[in-house]
Parts: sequence; structure tokens; C-alpha cells
Amino acid sequence: MPDFPDLELRGGVRAAPLPGATPAERRALRFAPDPRERDADPAYVTRTARENEEDGLDSALVVQSSSWPDPWLVAGWALAATSRLRIAVAHRVGTTAPTVSARALATLDRLSGGRAAAHVIVGSSDADVARDGDTLGKADRYRRAGEYLEIFGRTLRTREDFDHDGEFYTLRGARSGLLPRPRAELLSFGGSSPEGVELAARHADVYAVSPAPLSVTRHRIARAHSAAGAHGRRLRIWRHVTVVTAGTDEEAERRARQVRAEALRLTSGQDAARYRDAVQLDRDRERDRAPDLTAYVSRALAGAYIGSLDTVAARIGSLRTAGVDIVQLDMALETDEDRALRRALVQRLRAPGRRGW
Repeated sequence: MPDFPDLELRGGVRAAPLPGATPAERRALRFAPDPRERDADPAYVTRTARENEEDGLDSALVVQSSSWPDPWLVAGWALAATSRLRIAVAHRVGTTAPTVSARALATLDRLSGGRAAAHVIVGSSDADVARDGDTLGKADRYRRAGEYLEIFGRTLRTREDFDHDGEFYTLRGARSGLLPRPRAELLSFGGSSPEGVELAARHADVYAVSPAPLSVTRHRIARAHSAAGAHGRRLRIWRHVTVVTAGTDEEAERRARQVRAEALRLTSGQDAARYRDAVQLDRDRERDRAPDLTAYVSRALAGAYIGSLDTVAARIGSLRTAGVDIVQLDMALETDEDRALRRALVQRLRAPGRRGW
């Protein structure tokens, strides 16, 4: 049985429940693309943030998209409802000035007692970033991100006024009146392109590797460490893991088949159009391909860790051995049984008694 007392376990906080009228439907729609409509439900944010904390997770991610509730405000609500849980806020470069977002992070960090972080993203879809008024192409967005992160980091570190003259930003006498006091890392970054790895190596504390086979994950981790080492820096590694588990491997496989069938039924019904309009399918449209909901659901399940608690724990143990420091557990949490499975998985992955930082 794996035992990794130094492994950080991460969950997630959504602004509102998944669509679906029953627990089975919501469980299935976890593997469908997210509709662009999403409510902000204060009771749901409070409850799920506390459940992350009570179930033994160290941190949680609040995700971002052009039409969803503001992630900084959702994170603030979640932090106010908890005392130990750390929140990473997905933040897309280009939506605000770097000095403004740096002050937002510093404010959230100070109000929460050092429990806030930013997960900076560039945006993979031209269509989605354009919905927020950002019309730069991806190559230009990466170049701007380098300048953005330079200013962002300087704002979080210095108490002296500074000027900046760059390609995308011009500042005069910039300074934040407060600095963060984080308990752990302040900044994470993803992106498997050479530009993304280099930005993480220069500016981030944590690098998010995208889901891939273990051999590919090892290669990406080695590449990130090499790039960071060239700057005299070290990165921690974060990997997202979608989990379908049950009492036995056979039960988990059966549940996965049921989830797939239900997800395909729901996304091919009268609401099919809202799922085809999802941000996750923007890249298909940009490549002049018709959005394929069946392929999306199949890909989502193909990348999941499916099996008993022991089987899933062993696979996550292999990730830790490969160099992953933070594992984000993406699991169905629609019933008491679902939560009991998550708590049991956390217990299998970590020695008793570890509580955050």
C-alpha cells in the first residue's frame, strides 16, 4: 500500500453543482463538456469547500472560463468558509492588468492567513479568450504572459515604486501597498509547449503536467526540472487525476460503463446544443471540425483511473514515484458513498495525522 506523507492532495470547488436532476446524472455529466451557463450558489461553495477540508485534502482549485462566475470571488467565499484548506485560483492572463491581479492575490492571501495561490493560464482557445476582449493569437499571448508574469511577480515582491516599459504594458510608479505571506507556493503554471515550460521555469513555483501515460509524464517532469534548473530554480509538479472507483475493480469498471452510457444519453438529448457549445469543444470548431460529444466523453473516461481503491492508490503511487508532488483528485461526490470513497482513498495515500502545511 502506498504511503506518501509528503504528497499534497488537491480537490476542487465549483461555484454551483453539476447539471443533472439526480446523483447518477450529475456523476455522468462530470465526463461531459461543461455548459457555458454556471450559477453561483453560496451554500454549495461553502459546503464543498468544507467537505474538501473535512475529507483531508490540502488544497482545491477554482477553475475559470469566459462565462462562469468570477474565480477570485468564489475562492474568497471558499476561504472564508474554511480554516486550513488552501485555494488555487485559475487566472487567465489578459483579463486584468498584472498589478491589479497581483493585489487581488495578495489581498486574498492576507485575508485567508496565507492560503491563496494563483494558477496562471494563457488560454488554449482563441474563441474563449476573445469573449473577454482578448484578440491576440496564441503565440502573442505566450509572449505577453512572460511580460505579465515579470510584472506580477515584481508587484508581489517589492515595496519600492517601479516603472515598466514593455511591448504590452507601460507602468509608472507601480507598487502594491500589501505583500502576501503565503504558507506555500503562490504561483503555478501549465502548458506542455516549449513556451509554457519556459514560463513555468522562470516564474512559477508549481508546474502542472497534463494527463498522459506514465512514460510521457516522466519525460515532461524531467523537461520541466531541467528548464527550472537552468534558472537556478526548482518546481513542484502537479497532476490532475480523474477517478472512478468502487469496492472492486469489476464494480468500478461496471460503474464506468454506466457513467459513459448515461453521459452519452444526456448529451444527445434535448440539451445537446448546450453541450456542443461548451468551451472545451472550441478547439474542434477552430480546426473546422464538428464538435463530437461521443469522442469527448470517451476521451474523458479513457484517461480516468478506474478500479478499486487499492488499484487507484497504486496508480497514484506510481505518479508520486515518478516525481508528482501534488495530485488533484477529480471524483464524483454526489452521495455519502462517494464521499466515503474519497476519504478512504485519501487515507490510503497518506500517513495518518498529516494536516496541510
